[in-house]
Amino acid sequence: MKNPPRISDTEWEIMRVVWAHHPLTAAAIIARLSKGDDRWHPKTTRTLLARLVAKKALGVASVGRAYAYTPLVREADCMAAASESFLARVFGGSLRPMLAHFVEKQNLTARELAELRALLDQRTTDRSKPAKERPAP
Repeated sequence: MKNPPRISDTEWEIMRVVWAHHPLTAAAIIARLSKGDDRWHPKTTRTLLARLVAKKALGVASVGRAYAYTPLVREADCMAAASESFLARVFGGSLRPMLAHFVEKQNLTARELAELRALLDQRTTDRSKPAKERPAP
């Protein structure tokens, strides 16, 4: 999807359940969200499901007396849009200060730092190859 809808923090929780286990009825979504968490009231969850349908993030189909929800947007597309929005709002669209902030402020393990270095090294290697030899994003 070219422009995935803006999804609130609470809506993300619902979308994660649907992305992982679709199609799901509202009752099944509520049951999965409610495990160990009493803040998920059925009426609130149904309201959020209706919002996600209105935003075209979820599709809904009648299954007997219930409704089954399926994602209409890919998780990766929503993550990309949310990341870009965060980067623009908080770091003025510049990746370097954001990465520097997280490297400096988070307690990264040596393994995590090595993984970041490997990602950056791989990205550098990929960029030095001709376009036809680069792996697809």
